[in-house]
Amino acid sequence: MIEFAKETLALFPFLFVTYLVLEAMENRAGGALAKSLERTRSVGPIAGAIAGAIPQCGVSAAAASFYAGGVVSVGTLVAVFLSTSDELIPVLISRQVPAALMVKIVALKVAAAVIAGFSVDAVLRFVRHVRRPVEVHDLCAHSRCGCRERNGLLVPALIHTVEIFFFIVLVSGSIELAMHLFGEECLQALRLNAPGFGELVAGLLGLIPNCAVSVAGAELYCQGAMSSGALMASSFTGAGVGLIVLFRTNRDMRENMLILCVVYGLGVAFGYLAGFLL
Repeated sequence: MIEFAKETLALFPFLFVTYLVLEAMENRAGGALAKSLERTRSVGPIAGAIAGAIPQCGVSAAAASFYAGGVVSVGTLVAVFLSTSDELIPVLISRQVPAALMVKIVALKVAAAVIAGFSVDAVLRFVRHVRRPVEVHDLCAHSRCGCRERNGLLVPALIHTVEIFFFIVLVSGSIELAMHLFGEECLQALRLNAPGFGELVAGLLGLIPNCAVSVAGAELYCQGAMSSGALMASSFTGAGVGLIVLFRTNRDMRENMLILCVVYGLGVAFGYLAGFLL
C-alpha cells in the first residue's frame, strides 16, 4: 500500500501541468500555445508512443485529459495507451531480465503504438468522422466544479487536478485492495500461458487500471506462468490510470467504450504477433 501511495502521489504533478495547459489554451494568452499544439497533431501518434513508453502512468492520464479537452487526436490517445508499460520494465529490471529483451519489448510497443495511432486517425479521416471541439468550460460543466467562477489559471487548474486525483484514488485504491486480497494466486488460475487463450485473458486483465496488474504479470512471466504473448497483450492494453481519467473527463460514454474496445482488440492482436517475435 505504501508503493501505491507513492505512485498515486506521483500522478499529481502530471495532472496539474495538464490542466494548467488546458486552462492556458482557453485563456487569451494561450492562443499561441493552442496553435503550436494544433501544428503537431499530424505527428501526434509518434510523440504519444514515445511519451507513453516512459514507465510512468501519469503520461496516459495526461493524454486522456488532453483528448477530453480536444487537444490530441484519437490516434494519439490510442498510441499513448498502447505504449504505456506502467511498472512492467522496472519489475523486469529488478528480476535481472536480459537488457536486450527489455529493449525489444519497448521497441515493439512503440512501433505498434505508432502504427496503430496513424491507422486509427487515417480510418477516421476516411469515414470523415469529425469530433466536436471540446473546450475547458465544457469539462467544467460536465464535472460541475464551479472553477470558471474564479479568475486566473492556477486555481481552476488545481481544482480540476484535485477532483480527478481523488477520483483516481477512489477507483484505483479499490482495485489495489482487491489485488492485495486475492494476489497472484487468482491470476495463476487463469491459464495465462495457454496459447491463444492466454492473450485474450491477459488483454482483459491489462484493462484493469492499476499498476498492481502489470507487476503481477511481470512476476508471472518471470516464473514461467505467463507466455510472452500474454505478457505483451496485457502490457499493450495496460494504459494505467489513463482509462479512469478518460471515463471521468470525456462525457461521451459511447466514444469511451469504442476507444476501450479498440485498445483491447489491437492490444490482443499485437500481443499475438509479439509472442512470435520475443
